[in-house]
Amino acid sequence: MFKLHSEYKPTGDQPHAIEYLSNGVKEGKKYQTLLGVTGSR
Repeated sequence: MFKLHSEYKPTGDQPHAIEYLSNGVKEGKKYQTLLGVTGSR
């Protein structure tokens, strides 16, 4: 595993997406796809 350090805080749907993808890694999922866009507002 690794740790990511950033001055930016997750907003909007990002916290949920981070948790979902992190759980997939912990469960050993080999492939995951994140669907979405950046800066849509």
